[in-house]
Amino acid sequence: MRPADCTFCEIAAGTRPAHVVLDDGAVLAFLDARPVFPGHTLVIPREHFETLLDVPRALLEPLFGAGRRVARAMEDGLGADGSFVAVNNRVSQSVAHLHVHVVPRRRKDGLRGFFWPRQRYESEDAMAEVAAAVRAALGS
Repeated sequence: MRPADCTFCEIAAGTRPAHVVLDDGAVLAFLDARPVFPGHTLVIPREHFETLLDVPRALLEPLFGAGRRVARAMEDGLGADGSFVAVNNRVSQSVAHLHVHVVPRRRKDGLRGFFWPRQRYESEDAMAEVAAAVRAALGS
């Protein structure tokens, strides 16, 4: 169900302007208004889904297929060396409408890996315990 105040639903409906780079039926891609680098694109499902966990399986290929096409276009059209592709679920999600960030990357562009500090597991046992918890959840 579309919330009344969803910016991305308004863009998808054509009632809010955006610089659209791909309109592929169920999926839309447009430039982020506050890009990490020029060309930073958001790929969204037209239908409102808040997180990746809400997206129907049948929409995953069109959504990530569009993300893949945009990533290729950044290399071919913008001369990017590669791209960073990311999805936030709830935490750090500035608009509560699923969106895939596709950011063009260039060697020595100043972006260091991920946007958060990396850490280590306190031990191999701790790492094994986390892996077991995820495996158990996947099995349920």
